[in-house]
Amino acid sequence: MAKREFDVVVFGATGFTGRLVAEYLQKEYGADVRWAMAGRSEKKLETVRDEMGVSSDIPLITADSEDAASLKSLAERAKVVITTVGPYQLYGEPLVKACVEAGTDYVDLCGEPAWMHDIIEDYAEAAAKTGARIVLSCGFDSVPFDMGVYYLQEHAKDKFGVPCATVRGRVRKMKGTFSGGTAASFMETMKRAGREPQILGWLKDPFSLVPGFDGPDQPTGHKPIFEEDLNSWSAPFIMAAINTKNVHRSNALLDFAYGKNFTYDEMVMTGPGEQGEAAANHVAKDDSMSKNPPKPGEGPSKEERETGFYDVMFVGDTVDGKRMIAGVTGDKDPGYGSTSKMITECALCLALDVDHTETPGGVYTPAPAMGMSLVHRLTGHAGLTFKIEG
Repeated sequence: MAKREFDVVVFGATGFTGRLVAEYLQKEYGADVRWAMAGRSEKKLETVRDEMGVSSDIPLITADSEDAASLKSLAERAKVVITTVGPYQLYGEPLVKACVEAGTDYVDLCGEPAWMHDIIEDYAEAAAKTGARIVLSCGFDSVPFDMGVYYLQEHAKDKFGVPCATVRGRVRKMKGTFSGGTAASFMETMKRAGREPQILGWLKDPFSLVPGFDGPDQPTGHKPIFEEDLNSWSAPFIMAAINTKNVHRSNALLDFAYGKNFTYDEMVMTGPGEQGEAAANHVAKDDSMSKNPPKPGEGPSKEERETGFYDVMFVGDTVDGKRMIAGVTGDKDPGYGSTSKMITECALCLALDVDHTETPGGVYTPAPAMGMSLVHRLTGHAGLTFKIEG
């Protein structure tokens, strides 16, 4: 790649999550990284820069999803573009196109499987030619889950000589809210499914992001179950529909390092006994995402973001019954505080740590794009922990 003016450009820096990304870059890296803020209005960018305590030396770039020339110029100036401008099925493709054509790396917060299916189909080949690394789902969906499975499997291969054939992702604890952007993405996906019936098939298929691969039956995780080995009830997890697809795509991009018969599911643990069962049934019936979603641009207060956290367990079993358990935790609320740090570290990992001989151009999930380099960044800067528990 020719010398670029910026390591990272934050596109959508005036939005709720974009502001947090800019604040984090300033606080954690300051002038050590060459970065810029981009958005539709220079005046709004100036206001946000002042409000978030960002140095007045940080350049501002005006660019708009509907102005192809502005996106082309932005992409040509950056090594990596961070975009927080969703729903991506409404606003995302022009920027992906600009980055692919410019050979520029790209990270987003996408949890929209139908749009991701389209991007893989339409841009994977072109990105491979230009060297652009297009990495989807670099927030709470799906970094802790994708990287948690990867971390577990790397340790399983070291210890057992084989990967775990079955992994269960279980959310042990979580405090925080889903973003208005997540809710808007969910609503747009449902609207599109109403217009294009094949979309429902993609949403149900755990391998819909792995073109040409039809893997084994997967646990559905769609109703409460009692798991004796964990002594807990487990309930459906709203993010499972996207995270499981990304984990299966990672497996495929890693040349099926987890095996072609790998099974994976995600649920929320609610505890033992009648209380655990009641909680699991309550979670299973919760439809607040569709009935009363937060609006895009809205989000939790600073105090709510600061006091949020999550703790996810990955239980892996090999074919011959050996077990390994890994834990991944994050500080701050998952949908905003932790997400803004994770996407930033993904961008910096591509810009500074992972060269094109290691990861050539293509459309990726986080684990095959960045591997352990990303784990080191997340633990060193972003408040995550990864550990083997048993």
